[in-house]
Amino acid sequence: MLSLPPLSLYIHIPWCVRKCPYCDFNSHAVTGEIPQQRYIDALLRDLEQELPGVQGREIETIFIGGGTPSLFDAAGIQQILTGITDRTPLSANAEITMEANPGTFEQERFAGFRAAGVNRLSIGVQSFDSARLQQLGRIHNGQDAIHAASKAREIGFDNFNLDLMHGLPEQTPQAALADLQQAIDLQPTHLSWYQLTIEPNTEFFSKPPNLPEDEALWAIQEQGQALLQQHGYHQYEISAYSQPGRQSRHNLNYWQFGDYLGIGAGAHGKVSWPAQNRISRRWKQRQPKAYMNALNPISGEQDISLQERPFEFMMNALRLTEGVEAKLFSQYTGLALTSIEPLLQQARDQGLLLKDVNRLAPSPQGRLFLNDLLTLFLDE
Repeated sequence: MLSLPPLSLYIHIPWCVRKCPYCDFNSHAVTGEIPQQRYIDALLRDLEQELPGVQGREIETIFIGGGTPSLFDAAGIQQILTGITDRTPLSANAEITMEANPGTFEQERFAGFRAAGVNRLSIGVQSFDSARLQQLGRIHNGQDAIHAASKAREIGFDNFNLDLMHGLPEQTPQAALADLQQAIDLQPTHLSWYQLTIEPNTEFFSKPPNLPEDEALWAIQEQGQALLQQHGYHQYEISAYSQPGRQSRHNLNYWQFGDYLGIGAGAHGKVSWPAQNRISRRWKQRQPKAYMNALNPISGEQDISLQERPFEFMMNALRLTEGVEAKLFSQYTGLALTSIEPLLQQARDQGLLLKDVNRLAPSPQGRLFLNDLLTLFLDE
């Protein structure tokens, strides 16, 4: 029987100073003044329409993403968080993460964000190499990035993530590992470390940069993971590394097939409805102006069918190095684990899934060939 999983809230703030050439997120370069108050009003209207999905639960985590949320001032972030707590219960120990750029303009606001209730920062460093940052279209330099991490710690953020990419244009393995070592030296509690990929509908897709060869990329990945492990960062997901007990609780809820409300332009949400044995996804208007003007900002909604649920669950759970408890499958999909036992056995026989009846976890080989593992659970 379908059970209610934990509940998170994602808030999307879509504006950036400029659009980066690799970015395929719903972000929009600022032209003129950001309509901060109009957008906050729209966010809170959006949340009110999402309240039936709460179903008596507390919100366990909040993630304010973008775009560049740190372009909003601290008073605006305070207004959003107060508006949330006025409308729905928030866990007393809720993790409240906000993405921030390392530029000096945003750094000056860090203390205000903390006072507003944000207790975790995710700083979009991408690289400490100023030449690489320029190629990526970033508006900060390497020293800004170093200073931002130090500033976050200085004002009391004892939990923060650094977002770092590798496989950048013309980047050597030595340079990539130097970037990673610099990040480690700043002692973040969490590192998101992942390879640059070229996505459709980006400037890099139409004008591809000169990226490292596969052999160099493999060397970066292998040596980088060893370096992270040496310094006490545990890889708990494909591109997520943390100090002990410092995993991103918000992202863990995604990967464990938890529920989340999504508010803001282009935001997505997923909510379980046990009484109807439904799991629904909905998404919002992408364009900020259309979103702010809409009385109902929902752009689309679709149920996850019974046939789709095994793949949807596994697509998230098997990103985790240690997988999930097997019992979560039936609780969060409403399906008996026995319904996919032949597929599980096939995955075990192929060496892609661990032979542990209490956990659904990829083997080391399964992590390397994750697409092959997930394909087994696709609805034919």
